Formats: sequence, structure tokens, C-alpha cells
Amino acid sequence: MNLCDYAVIREVLARHGFHFSKSMGQNFLIDPSIPRAIAEASGADETCGVLEIGPGVGPLTAELAQRAGTVTALELDHTLLPVLAETLADYSNVEVVPGDVMKCDLGALAEEKFAGLTPIVCSNLPYNITTPVLTKIVETPQFQSITVMIQREVARRICAAPGDSECGYFSLVMQYYMETELLFDVPRECFFPSPKVTSSVIRCVRRKEPAVCVEDKAFFFQVMRGAFLLRRKTLVNSLASALPEIGKPAIQEAIAACGLSADIRGERLSLQSFASLSDYLRIHKSKRFSS
Repeated sequence: MNLCDYAVIREVLARHGFHFSKSMGQNFLIDPSIPRAIAEASGADETCGVLEIGPGVGPLTAELAQRAGTVTALELDHTLLPVLAETLADYSNVEVVPGDVMKCDLGALAEEKFAGLTPIVCSNLPYNITTPVLTKIVETPQFQSITVMIQREVARRICAAPGDSECGYFSLVMQYYMETELLFDVPRECFFPSPKVTSSVIRCVRRKEPAVCVEDKAFFFQVMRGAFLLRRKTLVNSLASALPEIGKPAIQEAIAACGLSADIRGERLSLQSFASLSDYLRIHKSKRFSS
């Protein structure tokens, strides 16, 4: 069964009484070269257990099943379950699990489904949940790589280098855990229904160790988030708004101590600069609250 054939998709969906849901961001691939390219880019082989989020009618699932040791496809829309039972019937190494990725314990799922295998993620993610889903995956250490198709604008932000105008807090969070790479674009015409935006495929490979070493990871993320609170303002003004308990003079002192310009903006800082800045501010914060 060609799961990217428009006529086949419509016939299968109609037979099961399926109706598209805008709220779930359902856009199904109709170009067979795309799921093939995504599966190939994921590096999935017989040593891998693959988590797919939102399999749709299963074209990427089928490609992954032909490569991976096992595939677990997590599907929120219960009306797609009988569709997937039909379209993936030939693949004994695929399990479709009903569930919401945001409510699922991904670590426990990886331990249960992928014992003895290298857990990876490969998926065409719904645009409306991209950031929270990727955040949850990168914070689940079992998953060694993520290959996903997402909105092009978000993909470019994730892979943007420090100093690039597209670089933001989420870019740095992803790059703290992962080495990120923008692979290729996917035009709107490759989907049914056609989305309003172009998509891109990225691959993120987990670092053996986080990109930088910090004394307090939670505070490090708090400082980075604060640096982008007021994007058009300088770093000192943005952090002064985000960390009022520390105070502007101490923030100015920390920025200078780290060798940064007084008028620098958050988007110009590297992960290492943020690590140095957060460690310096943490010392000041500790002294202030202990006195």
C-alpha cells in the first residue's frame, strides 16, 4: 500500500470515517521521497528503537520499520488507530500506542519498549506542540538523537548560531544538550491538506556531556531565559527585569567581569559566555541572600 498516494489515503480514511482535526495539526505526506529521506537521515538501523510521535497514516512509520529494530508510534487521535492497524499490518516490529506525548513518561516508555536498543526519536511533529515536545525529549536522557520535520522558522531558530538574529533561548537550550543540524526543506505541496508554511527536517544528536559545565543548571537556564526577556534591550536591562533580586549594579559588574560589552544583547552570547555569567551571578546571589 502506497501510504503517500493521495487517492489511497483518501480511500482508507473515508472507509474508517476519519475527519481531519485542525487542532491536532494533521497534515499527511503525499510525496514518498520525504518519509524515505527522513528515515534515512535518522540513522535508524536494527540496533535502534524508534519513538515516532503522531504517525498519521504511517508512511514514515513504515520506512522506519524497514530499518529499525522496533518502532513505537505514539498517537493521540483515537480515530486514527483503526487506520494504522490496517496500514501497518505488515510490520511486526511496529507498536502503535494511544497516548499524549505531553502526558507520557518518555523515560519509562524508552526503558519498557527499547530494552537492549538505542532509543531515538524520528517524527513529523505537529507545529503547535514543537517546542514543548522537543524540550521534553531533550530532557529525557535515554534518547540519543532526534530527527524531526517541523516548521522551517522554528528549525532555523533551533540551529541558529549565537550572534545570529534568529538565535534565542530555545536555540541555546537545544544546543546545550544536542549538536543540531538543519538538513533540508519540505515544500507545502508535499502534504495533504497543504499547510500554510514550509517545513524543514533537522537532526539533533545528544552530546556525551552538556555543551558547557555550570554550577547550577536551573539558574543557568534562568539567566539565559532572562537574557531574551526583552530582546530589543541590552543584556543588562533584560536581566535586570528578569532578576530584580540581584539588582542592576551587580549585573553590570558581572557582565564586565566576564569580558562582555556593557551594551551587548543576549543574542550575541555563546553558551560558554552564559555559563560564565550565570556562575558569577550565582556567587553574588548566594552572598546577598546569606548576608
